[in-house]
Amino acid sequence: MTTAAIYARVSTRDKGQTNDNQLLELWAFAERLGYPIYQEYCDRESGSTAERPAFQQLFADTHQRRFDVVLFWSLDRFSREGVRETLNHLQRLDVAGVSFKSFTEQYLDSTGLFKEAIIAILAAIAKQEQARFSERIKAGQARSAKKPGRPRLAATKVAEVAFL
Repeated sequence: MTTAAIYARVSTRDKGQTNDNQLLELWAFAERLGYPIYQEYCDRESGSTAERPAFQQLFADTHQRRFDVVLFWSLDRFSREGVRETLNHLQRLDVAGVSFKSFTEQYLDSTGLFKEAIIAILAAIAKQEQARFSERIKAGQARSAKKPGRPRLAATKVAEVAFL
């Protein structure tokens, strides 16, 4: 019988985010597939690094073959480290004899013929979204640092306007 591990991740601790929605769907997904669950691995950390406690434990248990397949919500919940790093994580699972399946990206599993091409594209999209998110935050911070309204005219410009 195929035993599953569930990996869920949200990005922040301070905005009230939880893994609950992902976990409910992933448990139901495992049940539909007939997979008993070995363990849930849940992080509340950015996916831009592998230095996440549950993620690290998932791989420690992977190498001990405690489960046969990892189920995750979507590739960007698994990792947002970029193409090379995300592929390395998925290949580490494969080398250890552990499969993977995405709940929201049903075509993304380790049995498909074009798995590496699809994974590379999705990982690049996830990394790009992280870059766009970072750009939006920086733009918002820059906007909030500026004073509202039109910029003031320099004293010399005021004198020129008054002279006209």
